[in-house]
Order: sequence, then C-alpha cells, then structure tokens
Amino acid sequence: MSLVAIGYQPPEQIQASASAVEIDTSVNRAAPSRSLSADDLVATNVAANIAQSSDLPVAANVLSLSQSIAAESVLTQNDTNIVAKPQIVQANADTRDIKTHVAKAGETIPSIAAQYNVSSRTVKWANDMESDAVEPGRKLKILPTDGVIYSVKSGDSIQSVAERYKASVEQIRTYNDLELGGFAPGKQLIIPSGDLPQTERPGYEEPAPVITYNTNSGLNYGNYSGGRATGNGYSASVGNKYAFGNCTWYVYERRAELGRPVGSFWGNAASWGYYAASSGYGVNGSPAVGSVMANGGGYGHVSVVESVNPGVSISVSEMNAYRFGGGFNRIGHGDIPWNEAVSGMYQYIH
Repeated sequence: MSLVAIGYQPPEQIQASASAVEIDTSVNRAAPSRSLSADDLVATNVAANIAQSSDLPVAANVLSLSQSIAAESVLTQNDTNIVAKPQIVQANADTRDIKTHVAKAGETIPSIAAQYNVSSRTVKWANDMESDAVEPGRKLKILPTDGVIYSVKSGDSIQSVAERYKASVEQIRTYNDLELGGFAPGKQLIIPSGDLPQTERPGYEEPAPVITYNTNSGLNYGNYSGGRATGNGYSASVGNKYAFGNCTWYVYERRAELGRPVGSFWGNAASWGYYAASSGYGVNGSPAVGSVMANGGGYGHVSVVESVNPGVSISVSEMNAYRFGGGFNRIGHGDIPWNEAVSGMYQYIH
C-alpha cells in the first residue's frame, strides 16, 4: 500500500469556464521534462501489479501511470533524455604479451616481422641483432607492438625513460598497467613507438679511425669508411676446406650458420659464381638477404648480404678485407651504396 501511495498522484479539480475568452491557447504548456531511468519503469510496473492484484481503488490510475512512463521511455530515446543503465565494458581480447618465434629455414627478419605486423627493426632490437638473416631454430622475442623493451633501473622515472626513447609518458603508463603494477627497478617495460638511441643499437661501437687501403683484389677500398670490425667467433666446421681466416672460409661458416650451405671446393672467390651455377644455385645481379656477394679480379672476394634497403644500400659482412675495418680472421661489417650493389660488378649467389 505504501509503494502504491508513493507513486500515486490524485486527480486535481479544475474549474473550467464556459467563456472561450478565459482559455489561453497561445502558450504551449509542455509537461516539465523529467529524467527517466530503468528504475522508474521497474517501480511503476511493480506498483501497478500490486494494485491490480489487491483490487485497490487506485489500480487504474497506477496502471495508467505505468503505461505512460513506458511510453515516455520509448519516446525519450529520440530526445535528449535517455533511459540507460551503466554497462560493463568488455576489454578487448588482444594480448600485450611478448611472443616467442622459432625461425624456420628460409625465413628472414622482414618476413618474420610481417607475420606479426611489426617492423623489422623492432624484432632486431628486441633480439640484439644487426642482420636480417636469421639461422633456423633461433628463438626470437616478438613484441606485440612496434617499440622497445626496457628493464627499469634504479634512479629511472617514467619521464626520464620516455625522454630517452622519444616516447609518450601516458602510453608507457597505460600500456604497462603501471597504475596497478607500479614502476620499480627490474620491471620490464614495453615502450610503444620507442626509438632506440644509436649508442644502444645492436653492434654499436665507438667510431674507429677511418682506414683506407688499396689492394689488387678488384675492390676500390678507398670508397668506404665507417665500417666496424669484430673478432672471429667461428671455429672451422668439418666441411670447411678453405684457408683459415680468408673471405671464403668465413662465408662458408656464415652460410652454414644460416642453414644455406655452400660447396666445399669452389676454389678462390673469383670462381664461386661459376661453381655455384654449375651446382644448381641461383646466380644473378640482385642482392637478397643471406646471399653471397662475389666479385672477380685476381683471387676475387666474397661477402654475405646481411640486409637489403632497396634504392639505398645493402649491408654485408666479410673477412680478410679492409674496407670496413676488418682483416685477416676479423669480420668487417658495413654498407655498400645501392647503385654500386646493382651495377653489375657483383654476382649474388642465392
């Protein structure tokens, strides 16, 4: 009875005049707007049911009120008032976990990156790799978005990390749920759209003095500078019949590491193109990741193409050459301009 009484408004007695002059029809008397909610509908429906089941005198009035509110709730969907209840927003099912990819024979960093819709440099940075060539069976960390992995160090702040990697503070905080997990030393962060500083990129070493040499190998070493040499981490495999420390010895080992072996008896570098073609390898003038770059002249020279930037340059690794600071039993790394790489002076063994 009390519930019905709360929602019930008794009809008012209105004294109507027979004179039309006393009736003001010039003003549109709209009912005062009221904010409807789903609770209003429930309350009036309950009141109407109770009134009818109890056969109360006000049952008809409460029923009319319930029907009117129901109608208003429909009409207000097209007006400024909307009947709504708070809804729980379901989070997207996409994951922000770092995946692991096991490289297969014939895959390269660009082809793997394309599978996960991230950039090649994101994959290389996450795995401390310089080359686009990857050996079969290698386990690669794959970030869920382009950017950088970073482990928080003592003294770091979100602001300092964002500035260091040219990223957004809010993106770092939100992407890593730092509102919940906090920001503490040792925590691994994914920095969306982060840019790795040059000094932190794979293979970075302090610039060495420019070294230029002239040899009789047919390469113009004076055209190159800024290369980087590393020690030789290889040991001769069983099938390697080439002279230790030479370019052919290194290329044999590097290609074996990539799962793309070459012949053991192809002679000096100048004859590799001939023997490769005779053995069924593809030989042409188009550089590709993992291919052998060979040139004639004297004993010739061979390198391994590590990455290709069409129209700009290719990156190679090699041994027993000085254009990139390498030498006997030392591996040189550097870039060759695109117009030279495809000029016809080199053969590429695939």
